Formats: sequence, structure tokens, C-alpha cells
Amino acid sequence: MHTPQVPYPAGPTPNFGGLPEEQSDFETAQALILPVPYDGTVSYVTGTRRGPAAILTASQNVELYDEELETSPCEHGIATLPEVDVADDGPAATVARVEQAARWAMGSGRFTVMLGGEHSLTPGAVRAAAERWPDLSVLQLDAHADLRDTYRGTPFSHACALRRVRETCAAVQLGIRNLSLEEHSWVKEQRIELGWGGVRKDPAAWDRLLGTLSPHVYVTIDLDGFDPSVCPAVGTPEPGGLGWEEALRILRRVFQERDVVAADVMELCPLPGDIRSDFLAAKLVYKLIGYKFDLPQTRRANSK
Repeated sequence: MHTPQVPYPAGPTPNFGGLPEEQSDFETAQALILPVPYDGTVSYVTGTRRGPAAILTASQNVELYDEELETSPCEHGIATLPEVDVADDGPAATVARVEQAARWAMGSGRFTVMLGGEHSLTPGAVRAAAERWPDLSVLQLDAHADLRDTYRGTPFSHACALRRVRETCAAVQLGIRNLSLEEHSWVKEQRIELGWGGVRKDPAAWDRLLGTLSPHVYVTIDLDGFDPSVCPAVGTPEPGGLGWEEALRILRRVFQERDVVAADVMELCPLPGDIRSDFLAAKLVYKLIGYKFDLPQTRRANSK
């Protein structure tokens, strides 16, 4: 199996799905997994640095045949890149390193899924994607708006992730059910519409917001977008979130109607002795890859 020479400081990583060599070789894979173990700015429960390893471990127990798609997405090839060795000189340097790694991965032409790690990493990957797809927009599924300008002395906190993203491209934010007064005031000032709570709270608003996504989309999923009863292993849980089938319906629509060019699954904070969330995250990553390659397209954008 060919191991890529990645242009960033890297550490070892297990193979997503425990795939055999012919399905995990970098030279032939159509999808890449980019693990980034980091929790340098978390403000409640720490441990998201262990998220990527937990997802990769759980992925080795995900059934590779997808009954919904009636196919095995692994047949497209899924190569797991060495994990990004995050910078030890602050959040800004870490985000820059993620941007470098994501630029290289996306530049290879493969569908790239980043595994977090905390949500502060997403702006780096989005900046890399926007260089390649100038009309990029971002779909965020999340409990938190993440729209603070700075938090605890840095503009690169997990609480600022979508504020930084919005400096690069437009974003649709769904599932939001927690934000600060500062964020609320800024949202009103900027006339930003958020998708509040679960989809059942205002389905017409969610439908309208999804319709504003540009032809090329980056999907970022903070796992606390799910209800804690579905995914408890997150650092900042909020009641009232998405169920599994609700989330999949949203993602299916976006993958069918837009060209989703990259994605991330962030903020898994593994709970000792409870692997429910690890498995959900691993299956979600596999679903994203399946939706990318095996869903019929209804209005697929030209991805040239």
C-alpha cells in the first residue's frame, strides 16, 4: 500500500473501517480521512483530542454494506491520512496547520472528511476549500452558533468557529439552540437568519435556508447538533437536538441537490465505557462518503 508523504507534521493513525489494502490505498482512494486530535480552546469538558482515534476505532465495527444505499461505499476507496500533529504554539497556528493539511488533501482531488477535534479547526479547512471552489458555502449542523468574535482571549476559539467561517464564505446554520447575548446582537445587526432548534420547530425556515446554499458546499457537523439522548459524548451538550433520521434526511437532500466537496465531523468527546457516540460518529462519516458517491443526483452542480 502506498503511504502518502504528507506536507505537514504528522503522527500515526489507524485505518478507517479496517479496510483491506485494495480499498484503503492512497493512490486509488476517492475519499480521504483527515484526523486532527485537538482540544486547545475547549471551555467545558475536555477530551475532543481523543475524538478522531475513537471514531477510527469504532469505524472498524461499522457494517460496510449500507442497506439504505444498497451498496458498499468502501468500494470507492477510503484512505486514512496520518493525523495532523497540531501546533503547540497556540490556536492560530493550529488552524493554519489544518488549512495547510486540508489544502493538500483537497488538492489531490479526493473527497476529504476531517475528524475533530474541536470546532475551532473548521475555519482552516473551509479556507482551503474556498481557494479551490470560490463559490463555496458552508452547512453547519450544531447546537451552538459559534459566532463570538473572540472568546477567552483568542479569535480562534471553538466558540468563534462560524464567525471566522463567515469571513470566508456564506453559511447556513441549522440546529442552533444556544448563543450568547453578544452573538444574538451581532446576528440581528447582520440580519442573519439561523435555523433554530430541531427541524420540527420551523421546517419552512429550514427548507428556505437549505435552498440558499451555493452549488459547492462544505458540510460541518458538530456532534452536539444531535440531541444528547442520541449522542451524549460531547463537551457542551444541549437538549432539543436532531435525531439520527432527521439529520440523515437533511444530509441526503444537500448531497443530492448540491456538490458537497468536503466535510467534517467534530467535537466527539469520548465517554469511558460508553461507545454509542463513537459508533454514531463513525457511521455518520461512512454515510457522508456513501452520500457523496452513491446517491442519485437531482441537481448536481458542475464541480470543475
